[in-house]
Amino acid sequence: MQIALAPMEGLVDNILRDVLTRVGGIDWCVTEFIRINDQLLTPAYFHKFGPELLNGAKTAAGVPLRVQLLGSDPVCLAENAALACELGSQVIDLNFGCPAKTVNKSRGGAVLLKEPELLNQIVEHVRRAVPAHIPVTAKMRLGFDSPDGSLVCATALAEGGAEHIVVHARTKMDGYKPPAHWEWIPRVQEVVKVPVFANGDIWSVEDWRRCREISGVEDIMLGRGLVSRPDLARQIAAARAGEEVVEMSWAELLPLIQEFWLQAKAQMTARQSPGRLKQWLAMLTRNYPEAVELFTLMRRETELDQVSRLLGLSVAEAA
Repeated sequence: MQIALAPMEGLVDNILRDVLTRVGGIDWCVTEFIRINDQLLTPAYFHKFGPELLNGAKTAAGVPLRVQLLGSDPVCLAENAALACELGSQVIDLNFGCPAKTVNKSRGGAVLLKEPELLNQIVEHVRRAVPAHIPVTAKMRLGFDSPDGSLVCATALAEGGAEHIVVHARTKMDGYKPPAHWEWIPRVQEVVKVPVFANGDIWSVEDWRRCREISGVEDIMLGRGLVSRPDLARQIAAARAGEEVVEMSWAELLPLIQEFWLQAKAQMTARQSPGRLKQWLAMLTRNYPEAVELFTLMRRETELDQVSRLLGLSVAEAA
């Protein structure tokens, strides 16, 4: 069984990847998508999205990072994939699942599920461009507006050379509206010989159990569920091993929030960093009453020293 941390644009950046992978249970993680248009990107641009490439393509906790590319030009995607490998990525992941309108308008993400032949061409070009030992993987949804096309799309990806496929069990038009349609995942697995990962609506150990029962697959990718419950991967790994599931306390989580804030403050502008912290805190309110209280206190706060004090950090610690 593998448990992966999902790539979520504007949320799971290198800072949150660093903090979440410290908790344990995550086998690998992915950059936010790197948009490929008609040019070869610079190494600096790749490092902006994946600074872990400078650390052997691993987070500080030692969790492997793979680069994710998004675009519709097979040749440009292949050239940039080759560069990503030169920079240290041990896996190339391709995004065919992003539902954002702005992304889809520029022929990126889930809109390509309307064009299974293009999916196949993209994977084939990337597969040929990168070293033979580097896996090429893909993330997709259950089609654009209907899951009926998901089997054709998955087949196109697998036949193109994708070594595994992560399936977010919703269509593009579903967005993030519940429920995720896990019942389609076994149908996808039935038509491809490569491993299929289940993704979508896994918020708890009980959700994971139901997903495994319905989908029939062992491997999973966790997104919002893990961000809102940072030890979810660890809990699932323990449950899978038949061990006691012990939930992370607020006292254990607070130092991670403090570390997130210190890194955000160091890497972002004074205008950006409070917003990123509040974004994560808002998601933590789903499972931690203490996060509700902290988020309420911090909601309109923009002064950095005051944010640090609300987190229990002294001026010296926050410097």
